[in-house]
Amino acid sequence: MSRLPLGLLQGFVLVARTGKLSRAAEQLNLTVSALSHQIRNLEERLGRSLFDRGPRGVTLTADGAHLLEAIGHHFEGIEHALGRFEGRHQDAVTLSVLPSVASSWLVPRLPRLVGKHPELELSLHSSVSVVDFDRESTVDVAFRYGLGAWPRTKAERLFDEYIVPIASPSLVRRMGGLPDTSLAGWPLLGDPSGRWNDWAETFGMPLPSRYVARFDNTEHLQRAVLEGMGVALGRLVMARSLIECGALTVLCKERMRVAEAYYLVYPKRSESHSGVARFREWLLGEAAEYEAGIKHGLPLPA
Repeated sequence: MSRLPLGLLQGFVLVARTGKLSRAAEQLNLTVSALSHQIRNLEERLGRSLFDRGPRGVTLTADGAHLLEAIGHHFEGIEHALGRFEGRHQDAVTLSVLPSVASSWLVPRLPRLVGKHPELELSLHSSVSVVDFDRESTVDVAFRYGLGAWPRTKAERLFDEYIVPIASPSLVRRMGGLPDTSLAGWPLLGDPSGRWNDWAETFGMPLPSRYVARFDNTEHLQRAVLEGMGVALGRLVMARSLIECGALTVLCKERMRVAEAYYLVYPKRSESHSGVARFREWLLGEAAEYEAGIKHGLPLPA
């Protein structure tokens, strides 16, 4: 076999890491068609199928996984060695973040990041999947919601999450005002996390015999609440801005902290990244300010 061009192997490694031809093509400044042609050329020269193609991307075959294991670390070494010569590298930070958290919490605060660190170039990758830093080597850091246990990463707790019953002002008016002690008779909406059971156990509220509707998507659930369909247990990170502007109403003074929290997550390779260090310092400050506001400034019923 003649010596393989380095570009073919580089394309293979990037596709294997990202699982997406489109994302790998963007990083290589190629069209998806050109990169796909390169991968097929490589497979033909090796006489092996390296990827299984599917509607949601590509996955490695056994031969592809073996090849990645054999050559992937060499490309990581090259990238690390060349990094010192990239003038913009330490000012560029790529962040993976949940779309709901990006729109409701992070993006409204980014002007303050620009004001404090105008030299930083932040790239946001919105995804509901937990980023695999081993495969997605271009992602430096992630903003995640969970229990804080992600393998081979450092996770720093940012702030807790609380849930409270929320409804639209129009529903409150239809029901004759805020409830006195219970939500009996109010239309309740079932949510993806099933938190009503925990709420009922914590505060002694009887569970409803039925829900007006159930949702498997938190954003859809919140939209139904805004339209006056019923009462939901809202996550404050997503609902707080709507509560403060009067679009949603908190129905009681009680709130319940959940086990999950928000974390800044990053791999070991990002610990020496000065841009990540500056972003981290800024984010920790924003998180502390937000948590203090949650404890002292949330509009609640009188």
